[in-house]
Parts: sequence; C-alpha cells; structure tokens
Amino acid sequence: MSLRRIDLRSRLFGGRRPLFLLLGYLASVLGSATMSATAAATGGGPCQDITYQGTGYTLCTIHAGDDLRIWQNQPGGTPFGSFEQVNSVLKPEGERLAFAMNGGMYHPDRQPVGLTIVGGKEVHPIVTTAGPGNFGMLPNGVFCIGSGKDAGFSVVESRRFSKSPPACGYATQSGPMLVIDGALHPRFMADSDSTHIRNGVGVSADGRTAVFAISDGAVTFHDFASLFLDKLKMPNALYLDGSISRLYAPGLGREDIGLPLGPIIGLVTPAQPR
Repeated sequence: MSLRRIDLRSRLFGGRRPLFLLLGYLASVLGSATMSATAAATGGGPCQDITYQGTGYTLCTIHAGDDLRIWQNQPGGTPFGSFEQVNSVLKPEGERLAFAMNGGMYHPDRQPVGLTIVGGKEVHPIVTTAGPGNFGMLPNGVFCIGSGKDAGFSVVESRRFSKSPPACGYATQSGPMLVIDGALHPRFMADSDSTHIRNGVGVSADGRTAVFAISDGAVTFHDFASLFLDKLKMPNALYLDGSISRLYAPGLGREDIGLPLGPIIGLVTPAQPR
C-alpha cells in the first residue's frame, strides 16, 4: 500500500486542517489498498517512478495521437475540481483517466490565472504582463496540445505565443518556464533555499512527446528544471505549480488527495481494453 501526502497548505484555509479533509484522507487511506490491488491489472500505464540526483520523481510520458485533454468548468460553470469528478463524466462514455495532474495555476475560486483552452474554446485569455508570484516570473509559457487526431505538443513562451498562436485543441498557461530553447530560466539559482514539491511538463524537440513530472519531495526550481534539461533532454519545459501539486496514476496505485483544483490535465483511455 502506498500512502501519499495530503495538501493542507491551502490558499483558502491558510494552513488550518478542516475536519472534512481529514475524514477524506482517512477514506483515501482505506481505499488505497483496493487501488494498489488493481494496479497490477492495469500495469504502470504511462507513468513510472525514477530517482534523479537523489530525489524521487514520477514521470508520465504522452505521445502524439494520445487522447490528452484539459478540464476546467462543468456545464454549470463549476470547476471539476478533482480527478474523481473527471472520471465520473468519462465513465458513461466508456472511458477513464489513465493519468492526470493539476494543469496550471488558478485563483481562490479555482478559475485559471492564464490562458486556458478547452476543446478548442478559450476559457480564459492569455496574460503577457509581469506580476507577483511564480506565474509572473517572466518568461512564463503555454503548454499547447495541438488540434487534430495526430497533433503533437509544444511549450511556447507566452509573448511569443501571443504574437503567433499555434492551433491548440487544449492549452494551459503557467509559469515560470523551466527550460527555454535549451537553457534554464535565467532566474534559477543552484544554491536557492526555496524548495517545494513541484510539477511540470516538457516537450521533445520534435513535438511528438510530452513528459509530465512531479517530485516526491521538495526541490528547488533549478533542480527541477535540470531534470527536464539534463535527464530528459527537453528543450522547452513549463512549471505547472508547487505545494498543491498532485498526481493520479492508477497504474502505480497512486491517487493524491487534497483541496479542489483548478485546471486538470489528463490522458483518457477506454475503460475496458479494446
């Protein structure tokens, strides 16, 4: 049984531990045995655990043509908020999530901070000005899932994207960029003392492969970006978020829990193998 952390460092609750979250955590612990038992049947899926420079990471690799999507708001305007809720709308279609993670930064109402495109429709416009926090640490960027059955992926600096946007079926803006045209973000310092659990996405030079990563422990921006540049050889990579970062990887028996999320990005597969 693999027990995963619960995020209680809330933007909404200021670090307090609401009773409903603790009860939810206990329910998750009881349910994790069942999830671990089914992991062998589903295989590792797109995700695998690795160790790099003494830190554990989970990597999830997606290929062009895979059914990768982003979810934000349900028809009534309420954010999906959880992996479970996404799975609940996929189930009637005979589909399920093979992998998912939080897919970009959001406000306290869980609406996205930056550009969000869902099913070819813009949910929130792009933001190109500098601002506070990690999102405003320019250059930031956009992760784009190309439109079309066999379309690839791209991570594009936000101002460049704004001037000449590619055709995206789905997209999410976040920041900062981790790797920019083969170089680390210029503000990352090797001796930084700012560490958090972090997640992000990198794209291969040919745009045919996207690799999502989440750290098991707290890491600096510099070390996290180095994973994409030096280990994964990704010329462009984008930070998605920090202490709220969570992963759903049923093939590994993993379903991180915590407070409701904003954008969610995930891979859809048939509920039963074809």
